[in-house]
Amino acid sequence: MPKPIHPILLAGGSGSRLWPLSRKSYPKQFAPLSGKETLFQASAKRVVGDEFAPPLVLTHSDFRFIVSEQLQEAGIDPGSILLEPLGRNTAPAILAAALWFQKDDPHALMLVAPSDHVIPDVKAFQDAVALGRIAAEEGRIVTFGITPTHPETGYGYLELSDEVSSEDRKTIDLLRFVEKPDLARAEEMSTSGRHLWNAGIFMFSAKTLIEAFKEYAPDLVAPVTAAIDHGKPDLGFFRLDPQAWSDVPDISIDFAIMERAQNLAVVPFGGGWSDLGGWDAVWRESTPDQDGVVTSGAVTALECKNTLLRSEDEGLELVGLGIENIIVVAMPDAVLVADRSRAQDVRQAVEALEQKQTRQADTFPRNHRPWGWYECLARSDRFQVKRIVVKPGAALSLQSHLHRSEHWVVVEGTAKMTIGDETRLISENQSVYVPLGEKHRLENPGKLPMVLIEVQTGGYLGEDDIVRYEDVYARD
Repeated sequence: MPKPIHPILLAGGSGSRLWPLSRKSYPKQFAPLSGKETLFQASAKRVVGDEFAPPLVLTHSDFRFIVSEQLQEAGIDPGSILLEPLGRNTAPAILAAALWFQKDDPHALMLVAPSDHVIPDVKAFQDAVALGRIAAEEGRIVTFGITPTHPETGYGYLELSDEVSSEDRKTIDLLRFVEKPDLARAEEMSTSGRHLWNAGIFMFSAKTLIEAFKEYAPDLVAPVTAAIDHGKPDLGFFRLDPQAWSDVPDISIDFAIMERAQNLAVVPFGGGWSDLGGWDAVWRESTPDQDGVVTSGAVTALECKNTLLRSEDEGLELVGLGIENIIVVAMPDAVLVADRSRAQDVRQAVEALEQKQTRQADTFPRNHRPWGWYECLARSDRFQVKRIVVKPGAALSLQSHLHRSEHWVVVEGTAKMTIGDETRLISENQSVYVPLGEKHRLENPGKLPMVLIEVQTGGYLGEDDIVRYEDVYARD
């Protein structure tokens, strides 16, 4: 039986062009943008089968519990989850994965893929991977090129040594990478037969990639190696050493290796693909109706054309009347209204909000935690009202606060509450009071999610006003 392919899922990006649904605290790969599954879950399911080993995931420390929870929901056991102390782009992350596998098998085959792409035809993708493994086993660095369907200015391109069609079942030599073009150049390349979109999906052996880094990006090898060697296990995760990782240059795999290496081969792929890099791509992948309208959630569209309307809140009814070529995305705390032609410029809106220090720029309204999630229902200077949902069997840390007291009202399920030296069960419609400075803990002993309403009062209500004494999730 041939050696298994080791999938590497990159799940640390922020996806600011899909704001307000995608934010730094909860980026697009963890959201269900095209169907009920999240993009991350769909990406993981594409690399399941006899020919694949369990996936290795590289992600930010803040997303570690989201990753493990979503894999569990998808029925997938991860191989390893490596935690990056801070974002350093794709080259250091991929090198870390190669060094990780080199310890056991220098010839381990690695398939590197972003976790926020849409590839509807899983079989066609796996067939392309099977074709690519032949070149990878021969010591080539393999990249997967997408047959263009339109003149796209938001993607980089691959220039091939010869013309190729989407039906060709062969690898072909790569001449060079082409940066994101203007529209005229994109129109030319999309019909040339010698250019494919750069999907950012790669395949190689660990040994081949490490040798490429030693030749073309040697300054990354020592600090990334140190980050692996001095890293530490943490529950079911592996934390890369933060001090060593801080010395790693911030650089993409394209700039570090792909644009310099001489042993590259391309596998053409025509099975359908999108990186969902903007709301225009979401509109295109969502199958617009006869008027070019795409709706999602609580939406009513009247006499609209070529428009995307999304409501991400059950209680928020979004109505579009007589609009054309418009994107509207409504969240509980923010609304985006943009011309479709400006979809790639949404990042500018995020930058403007960051300059204003607006919390909506980075912070998702629903805050995910290893025990469940919470969201703010109302806030003012001296009070805040939250809805808190605790998963079955989960527990918050034993903690206290320096600046606030709390009132808890259980509205669904049963809560096990520890306040000071007393522990008791609280049922629906019952409430308790947590005085300022008192140690307390909240647990869900039941088999269904438990929901409570929390009212905080005090002079400071920030999330950093937590003193933890015990925590089953080993958080500081």
